[in-house]
Amino acid sequence: MPGEQVPEAPAPVVSLKRVPLSEQVRRTLLDGLLNGRWRPGDRIIERHIAQELDVSHGPVREALRDLQAMQLVDVLPNRGARVRELTPDYLASVYPVRAALERLAGQLAVRRLGGDVSELEPHLDLLHQAARDGDTDLQIHCAVEFHREIVRSAGNEVLLRNWESLAIELWTRLSLKWLRTQLHENAEDHIAIVDAFRRQDPYVGRMLELHVLEYAHKPIGMP
Repeated sequence: MPGEQVPEAPAPVVSLKRVPLSEQVRRTLLDGLLNGRWRPGDRIIERHIAQELDVSHGPVREALRDLQAMQLVDVLPNRGARVRELTPDYLASVYPVRAALERLAGQLAVRRLGGDVSELEPHLDLLHQAARDGDTDLQIHCAVEFHREIVRSAGNEVLLRNWESLAIELWTRLSLKWLRTQLHENAEDHIAIVDAFRRQDPYVGRMLELHVLEYAHKPIGMP
């Protein structure tokens, strides 16, 4: 009818969550490291990965640069990428950096949380469940998520990015696989951390620092 308004066609839905191609390649490479496809000293050949995944060399090269930044591979001119050797000394150098970041995170988060630990408690419950079930993979994941929630609660994006750059969960899994380190059975330790946040303990940052530094003293198991 004249004057009748015609409904506008719905706007096309644009996904904002598309994963960049280089990120997809990076995840594939990380899975390969975790499942044993590549071990320390092995070469990761860019051309082979590009052919296997049916992508150009650009995303593979970018993914390898990401792995180099994470200190998982060494990329040498005209020689490609080689998986780095993981040593106890390297792990011992990572944990003091992580401990310092988490001390700052605790100092910032305790003020922002104001005694509200509702975001920490679900991670704590899952961590205990994983410990009871003897599920190593889940225990690692839950422990890292618990600490990630604290760092996220600090409300500092720079701090969070630097903490994430340590690839803590990945290094923990690789150390268990490659170095046969023993899993730190510390589900109970996290109760005290949650209680400290609940009562807004001003020393919770130091508590976190000492807690993380314990990881640097994990024993190496026999082959």
